Amino acid sequence: MIKDEKKGVNDSKMTESIDAFTSNKTVDNEINVIQSRALMSQVVHELKLYAPIYEDSELNSVSAYTSSPIVVELEKPDKAIPQPKVGFTFNEAQQKVVIGSKGYPLNQWVNTAYGRMRFSKNPHKTSDAEGPLYFSIIHPNNVTDNLLSKVRIQASSKFSSVVNLYLKDSEPQRGEDILNHLIAFYKQLAVIERNKLAANTLEFVEDRIKRVVEELKDLEQEVVEYKSTQGGVNLSEQGKLYLENVRDNDRKVSEINTQLAVLDKVESYVRSRNSSANFVPSTLGINDEALSQLLQQLYESEIQYQRLKNTTAENNPMLVSIINEIENIRPRIIENVRNQRVNLQASRANLTATNNRYNSALQSIPEKERELMELSRQQIVKNNAYSFLLQKREETVLSYAPTAEDSKIIDMAGSSALPVSPNPFYIYLMAIIGAFSIGALLITGKELLNSKLLFRSEITDYISAPIVAELSYVKTQKEDSFTPPTEASVIEQFRQLRVTMGLYGRIFAKKKIMVTSSIPGEGKSYVSNNIAYSLASSGKRVALVDFDLRNPNTSCQFGLYKQKGIIEYLIGDEPLESFIQETGYNNLSILPAGIDIGDHTELLLNGKLEGLFAQLEEAFDYLVIDTPPVDLVSDAYLLGEYCDITLLVMRHAHTPKNLIQRLHKNNKLQALSNLAIVFNGVKPRGFVKGRYGYGYGYGYEQRYKDKAYGRRSAAASA
Repeated sequence: MIKDEKKGVNDSKMTESIDAFTSNKTVDNEINVIQSRALMSQVVHELKLYAPIYEDSELNSVSAYTSSPIVVELEKPDKAIPQPKVGFTFNEAQQKVVIGSKGYPLNQWVNTAYGRMRFSKNPHKTSDAEGPLYFSIIHPNNVTDNLLSKVRIQASSKFSSVVNLYLKDSEPQRGEDILNHLIAFYKQLAVIERNKLAANTLEFVEDRIKRVVEELKDLEQEVVEYKSTQGGVNLSEQGKLYLENVRDNDRKVSEINTQLAVLDKVESYVRSRNSSANFVPSTLGINDEALSQLLQQLYESEIQYQRLKNTTAENNPMLVSIINEIENIRPRIIENVRNQRVNLQASRANLTATNNRYNSALQSIPEKERELMELSRQQIVKNNAYSFLLQKREETVLSYAPTAEDSKIIDMAGSSALPVSPNPFYIYLMAIIGAFSIGALLITGKELLNSKLLFRSEITDYISAPIVAELSYVKTQKEDSFTPPTEASVIEQFRQLRVTMGLYGRIFAKKKIMVTSSIPGEGKSYVSNNIAYSLASSGKRVALVDFDLRNPNTSCQFGLYKQKGIIEYLIGDEPLESFIQETGYNNLSILPAGIDIGDHTELLLNGKLEGLFAQLEEAFDYLVIDTPPVDLVSDAYLLGEYCDITLLVMRHAHTPKNLIQRLHKNNKLQALSNLAIVFNGVKPRGFVKGRYGYGYGYGYEQRYKDKAYGRRSAAASA
């Protein structure tokens, strides 16, 4: 607890009078003093912390502050060469410290390979060391800086003068000793500073007393010689009376001057013709009731005149009467002022003459009387200085034995029963938080840097078409044939797609559904096959038409790759019924692409498409048409005018974002009738990376390749 007068901790008045050199302190300043390098350096040297001793073990070294039998002291620690590890043993029988092959006795300064040292018993030992011992030599400045960084000093509260000291240390006893020694050196520093100040003050006071005593002796001798040679004289009572009379006369002259100034103001006011606009001057200091009454009458008459002047004519008898009254009062006032001025001037002249006589009398006092008075004055001053110095000397002597200290220890340093660091709970908690934070940062960074489509909002920002379905991610099947979905969630998603498209309406005229995509690999064939199967499961007759003449994945999945189909119908004259194949599923038929797959865009313009769709509409309730991607070829735009609904499939984490922007800018999608979006392959956000890719021959370089289907065809033939 520190004495701080601002926070209510102070000595009594008696203590202050005894100890004149104990100054009041502030908590903030004293905290900086306690945490200074000078005090901590003393602690380091006192506890020999520059030569710490450790127990060596297989895993790590631990402090031997309380287990080492000795402590190591350096004669010149500031000049010692740092050593990381110096092994030693202690011979209890011979009371010697053995370093290498040499033994050194206790409590003696000895020369070693590491400098001049002294070994002594460890006063802090409480247990025996279990492993080999060694000591290190560290520069004291480094140890001091390390301890200052660990010590934390703070006030208990904003309005408290109690200061708490904290130190984290791996050795509890060493931590306690460091704090206790730090406080002890702080208290010792305060005593040393106070005694040093008192000693310097006492030396100065003693020197001044000697000088004042000599000066007093000289003055006394001078007074004696002056009185013996010049004769002793005193200031007479007449001189005192003269001085008092001069003072009284000066006061009276000042009062007369004030009264004359007041009379000048009054006369100036009366002579002024527009005085009605001014205030009546004060007659302070003039004891003449007649003058005051005349001024009051003049003021009231002028006020009355101003009131009537604004409401009556100039020749009004009442107004004329008031004017005459004013003109009669003014001469009377001026006459009164003149009479009083004459009387006052006469009194002032009389007082001035009297003062001149007094001054002449005072000047007649002998010169030697004034010289004696000056000597007496100097003698009084020196006597007062001598008394003051004697008092300060006594106060300084008493300050060497103060009755109270500047600070008080409330509690000695004590270590906690359990380790405070590291705390396993906080370590595990920070590890978990760190893992989640890193994961969140990685996921967020991955999404920000990803150029693929990840969110539904990225579609709606550029395309105004509705999103009729969001299909969850399904692992790619290894087999090449179509397999109906078995998961209830997938089946329900396609049912919801049918509902959203309005295919359950009581009166329904839209039967032709075109399924396309922007680029390969977005699941166009997956959506067309499953929506066709879902419609067929509801009891409707459905035809799955594979118009992807370059990459007929739908025909391949139903085992009809390079079978007669649309291409042969458009080229030849065979009836359409001969190309329609049954799929093995109730109510579901398929019209394959054909044998000669490739670029057949011009074939779509030969005029037979209209008849193709007319015959299919008569035979089936729904037509599901699988077409090539719209961003690569123009087949889908040619087929769009024959269809009632267009489903554009976009795939999560596969469709490029810039592709959506490009489709929006070039207005390609406006040529597709009743466009709707299917967001396919949506999977949870996280670290699991799904398998992406079209998987059957499309490349994203604005052209088709059928190498993959060439390999598949060869495998089928084999």
